[in-house]
Amino acid sequence: MEERAKRKWWKEGIVYQIYPRSFQDTTGNGIGDLKGIIHRLDYIKSLGVDIVWLNPIYKSPNDDHGYDISDYRGIMEEFGTMADFDELLKGMKQRGLKLVMDLVVNHSSDEHPWFKESRKSCDNPYRNYYHWWPAEKGKPPKRWSFFDIEENAWKYDPSTKAYYLHCFSEKQPDLNWENSKVRQEIYDLMKFWFDKGVNGFRMDVISFISKDTDFPELPEEYGGDFIPYYANGPRLHEYLHEMNKEVLSNYDVMTVGEGTGISIERALDFVNEDREELNMFFHFDLMDLDREPGQMFTMRKEKWKLTDFKRIHSQWDSIFAQKGWGSIYLNNHDFPRAVSRWGNDSKAYWHNSATMLQTFVLTMRGTPYFLYGEEIGMTNIKFNDISDYRDINTLNRYETLKNEGGDLEAFIQNEKHASRDNARTPMQWDLSKNAGFTKERPWIGINGNYEEGINVMTQESEEDSVLNYFRRMIGVRKSNTTLIYGDYTLLAPKNEDIYAYTRSDSKNTFLVLLSFSIEQAEINLKELDFEHARLIISNAEAAELKKDTRFALEPYQAVIYQLH
Repeated sequence: MEERAKRKWWKEGIVYQIYPRSFQDTTGNGIGDLKGIIHRLDYIKSLGVDIVWLNPIYKSPNDDHGYDISDYRGIMEEFGTMADFDELLKGMKQRGLKLVMDLVVNHSSDEHPWFKESRKSCDNPYRNYYHWWPAEKGKPPKRWSFFDIEENAWKYDPSTKAYYLHCFSEKQPDLNWENSKVRQEIYDLMKFWFDKGVNGFRMDVISFISKDTDFPELPEEYGGDFIPYYANGPRLHEYLHEMNKEVLSNYDVMTVGEGTGISIERALDFVNEDREELNMFFHFDLMDLDREPGQMFTMRKEKWKLTDFKRIHSQWDSIFAQKGWGSIYLNNHDFPRAVSRWGNDSKAYWHNSATMLQTFVLTMRGTPYFLYGEEIGMTNIKFNDISDYRDINTLNRYETLKNEGGDLEAFIQNEKHASRDNARTPMQWDLSKNAGFTKERPWIGINGNYEEGINVMTQESEEDSVLNYFRRMIGVRKSNTTLIYGDYTLLAPKNEDIYAYTRSDSKNTFLVLLSFSIEQAEINLKELDFEHARLIISNAEAAELKKDTRFALEPYQAVIYQLH
């Protein structure tokens, strides 16, 4: 089993994602910073996690909060200095923590020196660092943009009478990977950070880097959906393999791609070890489960089904059963809080929901990812007014809808559950002003439920808190490699209340039972042998094993048994 799996540190590690702007402010400007992370390193270590993923900390005008980079080798002044970064990296190494940074190279900021040069003239040496369409050829074929108010990915630039491509904000022009000089620039900046001691990259929309530079009309086979088209560029795998050969293969590092638009049928093209491209990527099938088809930011009116939740995870697990490796996550900086989305954040069910979902992530095959605050069960903030939002995605979609005369109240109601800002509110440390995040006005609102027990200080002192369950559950995973490399078998696939599965190898079998129901739920597992079963962990009082193999679980209960 383990021989087939080819044990790697990035398979066995547990990732803790930090959105630096919202973690800890030490300067009083209401914005988290690198010194704040340094201050909290002992806490991070105490969780039992192994790898910290930092969202972008590079120099940026902050049009998209750091995902528009103006200097790939500089630190954003709001966050601190390169000396602060070096101190952070040193502190992490001393504690046995590894650091993964964001690699944002599908696009740069329009304030990056490359783009400033590129737009000066048509014969500028940097002109071909980006995608330009001369106005003399007429309007370019339709390309869709995530963050543009008009949803148009072409921006006219009068200085050279041409359009430039931006699949995201107009301040995020797409880099031209077809230019070998651009690729070399990117490989050099990757080496810069690896040589500093960084342990890997999470690669932002890496599936979008290759473009058909003839820019034809969207092929009919895509049914008007640009995202899978963007993710299937003609030279994508050539570039990823080249990146691996030129850079990644020379370091012991971890790579995880943001797999926007990648279908399950193409998964192994990216992570099959023989292809020498990436270690793993984030798929988006689960993130689409509660969204309207073709509307990635609009919630469905009807509730998602647990059978579909199971199907998605089971199908993806089967893809990586023999080759490649997967990732397991329920939220990140781009998606709302897990307990509010996949569990139940009402007071009665919040604790069990949060711990049940932690149990799920930590018992599935694949590298587990947790967003800061997930360990204490942070929830969606559900802002009531557009003035409370800070995310360009929400703000620009609001303007688009307003220009179209749409229902703005319905939009705000949707954003209470769907907005990315739900995942970006400040970390809730204690009961002091602003939850201990800052002494001044925070850059974005803080969830008031920090006063109701959803904070680190309160949960540290409670034996059965969400935080301390998280630590215990991490201990369970780390002490049982079966939960990392073992086979996964889905049980009772049609049960709409309980997700049941085993993780097994030649030595051990673990049974995981997870209730997703607001009511007591039952499951019959007559195909299993419970003669030697023992309880490993539960977030509630575990029911006794019955001779008839019928279990009754409390709402949102999680139970793990070792069967042999």
